[in-house]
Formats: sequence, C-alpha cells, structure tokens
Amino acid sequence: MKETDVMPGKSAEESLDPEDWESMRMLGHRILDDMMDYLETLRDRPAWQHAPVDVKAHFAGSPPVIPQTPEEIYQEFTRYILPYQIGNNHPRFWGWVAGTGTVMGMFAELISAATDAVSGSFSYLSNNYVEMQVLDWCKTMLGYPATASGLITSGCSASNLIGLAVARNAKAQFDLRSKGMRAAPQLMTLYCSEEAHSSIQKAVELLGFGSRALRRVPVNESMQIDLESLKEAIKTDREGGYHPICVVGVAGTTNTGAIDDLEALAEICSKEGLWLHVDGAFGAWAAIAPRSKHLVAGIERADSLAFDLHKWMYLSYPIGCVFIRDADEHRRTFSLTPTYLAHGEGERGLTGIDVPWLSDYGFELSRGFQALKAWMTIKEQGTEKYGRLIQQNIDQAHYLASLVEKSPQLEMALPVSLSC
Repeated sequence: MKETDVMPGKSAEESLDPEDWESMRMLGHRILDDMMDYLETLRDRPAWQHAPVDVKAHFAGSPPVIPQTPEEIYQEFTRYILPYQIGNNHPRFWGWVAGTGTVMGMFAELISAATDAVSGSFSYLSNNYVEMQVLDWCKTMLGYPATASGLITSGCSASNLIGLAVARNAKAQFDLRSKGMRAAPQLMTLYCSEEAHSSIQKAVELLGFGSRALRRVPVNESMQIDLESLKEAIKTDREGGYHPICVVGVAGTTNTGAIDDLEALAEICSKEGLWLHVDGAFGAWAAIAPRSKHLVAGIERADSLAFDLHKWMYLSYPIGCVFIRDADEHRRTFSLTPTYLAHGEGERGLTGIDVPWLSDYGFELSRGFQALKAWMTIKEQGTEKYGRLIQQNIDQAHYLASLVEKSPQLEMALPVSLSC
C-alpha cells in the first residue's frame, strides 16, 4: 500500500517509527557510548548503592498518556535507574553466583532486539540454527552425548522444570499427558538433598506431585547427598507402595558449592531404574576447567542436565540450558502441533523440515533470540579461555580459603569445593 493510500476518514496511518530518524540515530550512538563507558569504568564506582526515597517515589506515577521525547526518557533512565543496579557485573560483587555479562553479549542483545527474532518455531537461519549450534557446542564442552536434545531457557528454574517434566512422563508407566496425575496407580516420589535449590521443589509442585512427594535426603559432612540415606529412602518408599521415579543430583549447591557424588548417583539410578536429573546451574561448567573437571565426573551420565550460561559462562541474564539424553522422550513430553503450527514433511519456507521446531521441546512458543549472545561471546573468547577463567575463579576461592585459615579472627565453615 502506498503512503497516500489510507483508510477512509484517516489522514495518515500511525506507526511506532521515530518521527525523526536522524535524531534517534544520534541518541542511539550516545546510549551505546554511555554503556561502553559504564562498563569500562565499573571499578571506579561502588558495587551497589541503595536507592533513596525520592528515587523510589518516582515510580509511583500513573501510566503516561502524553508521549515523552526519547531524550527525556533516556535522561530519566540515567537519573533514576542506571545508578541503582544490583551490581552483579561489578568485579567486587561477591554475593550469590551471578554472572557479569560481556560487551559482546550487550551487542548481541541489541541485534536480537533489532531483528525481533522468534526462536520458538519456524526454520529461521538467524535463530534456530544458531541455537542448535550453541547446544552442540555445550554438549561437546560438557562431554554430554551428541545425540541428546536440548533447549536454551531463561535459566535453571525453567531447565529444572523441563527436565523433571520429562522424567515424570518417561517414568509414569501410563499415558500421563492425556489422563493426568489423578490416573497414577501409585504416588510418585522424587529425591534430592537438603541442600538442593528451591527451584526443584517449585518444579515438583508445578508438575502436580505435591511437595510431600519430594524426599529431602540428609547430607554428609561434605554437604553432599548421603548415599546410604538415599538408598534407604528409596527402599522404604517401595515397601510403602510408592513409585520412586527420579533422583536429583546437584553440581554446585547454592549455599556451599558442594557437588554430589554424581558417579555414585548414576549407579544407584541405573540399579533402581530411576531417572537421574542433575542441577548444574553453575557447577556443571567445572567440566571445562583444566584442573577441576574431575569434580563433576559422572555428569555426562545424567538423563537430564540443567545449567546456566548467565553464571559461570559470564553472559548477561537471562540464559540457561537443559539437555535430555533421550530426545524422543523430550519431544513426546512437549510436542503439540495444531494446524496453525503445521510443519515438517510437505511444508515449505518458514515451516520447512530443516531443523527441529524448538517449541516441540519446551513449554514456551514465544521465545527470544537468547542463543545469539552465547554464540557471539563463545566465538569471541574461545572455549579454552573459558576453561582458564573458570579455573581461575576456583583458584581464587582456594587462595581466599588459605587466607582465612591463616587468620586468627576467621574460621572456615567448610572446605572449598568450587568458587565458594
């Protein structure tokens, strides 16, 4: 339609395009320069500062009816938002295990927003192929089977939910998707240590098991799941008429960085016919550290593996990943194809058969192009450097531990396992 062809009664069609492209371009250059300066000078500012009362009060206003200029909006951002970030990209922010982000990742986020690519469906070269390559890279780096399926997620909360959903459906022994949990002949049970992340319990609750179905197993002196207690819990449940289906191992607990004995858990699960899910949110990446990969031996034997790239791979939030050893079970759990999403044999163009539709492997259809920041940053830095950086973090933790041990005022609560 020509710009002169408008609907009756309309003088012109409205759009969200800038009224002045040149001034918007100039503002864009300024914003990029400001963000580069922001990242380059992080060390010159405090890691975190509290937002004063007047700043908090600024966000109590009504929605804007009258437009503001882009310049005014950016000024508002720099005054009320930018100075009060959480600080996880600061080199002296030591709380939790949050990643730092990268400059290349920032560029990737800009590109992703500009292209507005959808990564849930359609055979877009610019996203599905990129995501599949990132997944393949991660399998290689972590030693996971190349035949496994996978998905980029928002983080391990989503990854754990997906992994446990596949475990539930694979081990249910009935058509759970059509009949639902109420048709289960026995109550299903899952097992994790007392130190497992809260997202495991949330996933168990969301999947309809109920929190009582999650057996919290005691830990040993190293804060790992106690193997004898685990075996006894499984035995007791079987004798009590329950149906044990899954053990959750942890590679790097949030509290202490402890890593469960993954080899032993794999043996127990193999013997008992249980699904082994590993939550490796940050600890999984010890697998690429030159002198520390032995710490996560056995992680490649997991039936499902959840891990983040916004922690030890240093990417900006959000980006996580989940692998499922049995790709068919993965697809059976989530695949649903109405006519408006028909794809595969006989389809053409965007609905062709070149690569899997990623929406067949998770609960989201609308997904952003999160894989791009991983693809660009891994290419920029290389996997060997990532391994050195992770080993460097572990070495730093051991160095800090040595200083604590030398101090008469400090006491080590537990030996260092990873970077905490």
